[in-house]
Amino acid sequence: MTARHILVVDDEPDIRELVSEILEDEGYTVSTAESGEAARKARRARRPDLILLDIWMEDIDGISLLREWSEGGELPCPVVMMSGHGTIETAVEATRLGAYDFIEKPISLAKLLLTIERAFESDKLQRENVGLRQQVQPVLEPVGRSPVMEQLREQARKIAQHGSWVLIFGEPGTGKGMFARYIHEQSQRREGPFVEIAVGSISEENSAAELFGHEDGEKIHYGRIEQANGGTLCISDIADMDMQTQTRLLSVFQTNSFTRLGGDEDVKVDLRVIATTQRNLEEEVAAGRFRDDLFYHLNVVPLHIPALREHADDVHDLLNYYIDNFVNNEQLGYRHFSVAAQNRLRTYEWPGNVRELKNLVQRLLILGSSDEIELDEVERSISRLAPPTGEPGALPVSYDLPLREAREQFEKDYLEHQLNAAGGSVGKLAKRVGMERTHLYRKLRALGIDHKKGAE
Repeated sequence: MTARHILVVDDEPDIRELVSEILEDEGYTVSTAESGEAARKARRARRPDLILLDIWMEDIDGISLLREWSEGGELPCPVVMMSGHGTIETAVEATRLGAYDFIEKPISLAKLLLTIERAFESDKLQRENVGLRQQVQPVLEPVGRSPVMEQLREQARKIAQHGSWVLIFGEPGTGKGMFARYIHEQSQRREGPFVEIAVGSISEENSAAELFGHEDGEKIHYGRIEQANGGTLCISDIADMDMQTQTRLLSVFQTNSFTRLGGDEDVKVDLRVIATTQRNLEEEVAAGRFRDDLFYHLNVVPLHIPALREHADDVHDLLNYYIDNFVNNEQLGYRHFSVAAQNRLRTYEWPGNVRELKNLVQRLLILGSSDEIELDEVERSISRLAPPTGEPGALPVSYDLPLREAREQFEKDYLEHQLNAAGGSVGKLAKRVGMERTHLYRKLRALGIDHKKGAE
């Protein structure tokens, strides 16, 4: 794993040298800049994990640089301001612009190191919260006590100890993304970032910018590859990636470097790639839709996640897990499944796999009132999750609702079912339902459907 990279920006040579020596002794890699212009160049050459920024410099002050870097969104990394002549006004302005903290000169090295450590902890927590937003809770270990799950966890732990790329494949909803995160958490890169990108949720014209970033004058947008430097990049729906982006991604694997869109300088990276797919990539290669050389780079260590019906013994543990999490994290009322209901769900085929099970538990906790979830309630819920047959009793909507609410409920159930069938890919969903993607995104938000939610 690459050591965290800190950029020290200060026009005083003694401070730059002292701080650099201390940080390098602590295991960080350090770049220095003696001016605002030098800081701009340093950010372009390599994305810092943290910036120590002096306020008063000859060419441009630190507050102006901070304002420049924060334009159009959040700062790309934590920024700690340093000044020997700070005022309350400058401290307030720096905080407003997103600076993590403000340190006065002469610098206390003990306080500096503590501030840096806390800034990294805060940044990691913030990134995890963003990545896990709308999810129930991160699964630290895949749930299940069946021999299938025991073997899968053991495979994942072995894979985690090596730095090779991983290809995870399986049906939609089986938990491929969960296993990708588990491998990262078990690896030597676990202190580094875990960055996900769902190819199916971005357009072809934006996929390269999302992955590789772009430059526009002094403005730099760091792509997912650069954000994952020193950690793990998880690419889901990789079979949906266009050929041009596949070619650029292959170049990254071969050279450990890339060029941002609009840039002309190579950016070095050290990362592990975990790719997931629900499609057979060998068939995609044979059909000419996927590069064979990229496939061989990714397929160093394949990991197959079986469908839930192939390890139905884990249904009981999964039901209890999601009940506890929805109760503890979404404050839903506690309910438990009767023995008959549990037995029925063990024999159910689970076409949507773990994602379908989680959605079922959430629906039953929201709509039910009694302490126990009986068999008949489960049967009704299972039939509602099935595709409409045209018969009134099989429609996933209640006839007792007002027209507007019934229409919204049908649209929500219909789109959730189609999204499951599309493997969580909004691009595929748009084609299945015949809607323009921008309008579809608005519709999903209006109905409270998060296309990134749930086990992959």
